[in-house]
Amino acid sequence: MDGGQLHRLGKRLIELSSQVTGETGDLSLTPGEAAVLEDVIKHPASSISEIHQRTGFVQSHVSASVSRLKARGLVQTEPDASDGRRTRVRVAEGAMQAIGRRAARSIDEAIGRTIGDPGRARRTTELLQELADILL
Repeated sequence: MDGGQLHRLGKRLIELSSQVTGETGDLSLTPGEAAVLEDVIKHPASSISEIHQRTGFVQSHVSASVSRLKARGLVQTEPDASDGRRTRVRVAEGAMQAIGRRAARSIDEAIGRTIGDPGRARRTTELLQELADILL
């Protein structure tokens, strides 16, 4: 496998992941909102500035994304206790529960639709599990 194949495989796995974790009626996020939310999940109680530094988005974009995520009830904000000018962001409890439910969805159906052959679909799922065990 070369770097190009690895890149294409990564993109394809992201597409499959989206099929599994996204259903009709699920909340959709812009790529920027998804990146900000993912950062806040990994780094609870972050400031807008810290999110900006880690994501590479301009601070105004992070602020706007946090504002939209807050309006949807996905994040909560509070003033920093040591510096009232700074805002701390954390994921709302209900959002974490919803993310957990979506993440727990089985990949079997999506892999089955993609591969077609049930035996090869099972083998593909086994190989993906093995790869996850090694890399994650």
